[in-house]
Amino acid sequence: MRLTIPGLLITALLLMGQEPGAVREDPAMQPVTDQPGLPRVLLIGDSISIGYTLPVRKLLQGRANLHRIPANGGPTTTGVAELDAWLGAGHWDVIHFNFGLHDLKFMEDGRRQVSLADYQANLEKIVSRLEKTGAKLIFATTTPVPVADNLRPKRLAEDVPAYNRAALRVMGEHGIAVDDLYGFALPRLDQIQRPANVHYTAEGYEALARQVAESIESVLKPRQ
Repeated sequence: MRLTIPGLLITALLLMGQEPGAVREDPAMQPVTDQPGLPRVLLIGDSISIGYTLPVRKLLQGRANLHRIPANGGPTTTGVAELDAWLGAGHWDVIHFNFGLHDLKFMEDGRRQVSLADYQANLEKIVSRLEKTGAKLIFATTTPVPVADNLRPKRLAEDVPAYNRAALRVMGEHGIAVDDLYGFALPRLDQIQRPANVHYTAEGYEALARQVAESIESVLKPRQ
C-alpha cells in the first residue's frame, strides 16, 4: 500500500490541527470528471479522509473515478442529515466511509459530541441508507487518538476502540467489509502521526492512502 501527498491548502490546515468543514478551494474537494468506463467510488469521512483523498485518487488512476464528499463529514449526526445530498443522483459502485473521530470528541459541556449508544444507532441509519445505493460498502475504522493531555479538542485514546467495536457490530450485522485503519495506524503512530495531534504527516497520509486504495481495489472487478 503506497501513496502520494495531499493538496497544499488542506495539508496546511491539517498540520495546524484544524478540522476544516467545506474547504471547497482545496483540490481534494473539487468535482471530478469521470473517465468513461471506470467504476465510480465515493469517499465519505472527516479531515483524515480529506488528507488521503488525493493520494488515493492517484493510486486508483485508470482503475476508478474517485470522488469524495465536498466537506468534512463530521459526526454521525451530520452523516444522517447530509447523506442524501452527499450521495446525489448518480450511481456509485463503491462507497468507502467512516464516522467516529468527531462523535467521540468532547464538547464544551464536558460530554462527547455523540454518545456511544447514539453513535451505533446513527450508523445503523447511515448503513441502511447506503445499502439502498447498491454500491459495495467499505467501513473504515476510526484512526487512533494519541495519548496526550493537550489535545484540542479533547479526545481520549481509549474511546476509539470502544467506538470501533460499536461500529464493527453494525458492520458485522450487515455483512459490510471493513478497512481497519485503526489496526493499520496504531503500531506505526510514532512514524506517521503528528505529535499530540489526531492528524498525520504528509508521509502518514500517503501510508493511509495505500491502505485505503488496497481496500477499494479488493472489491473492484479484476482487471481485464
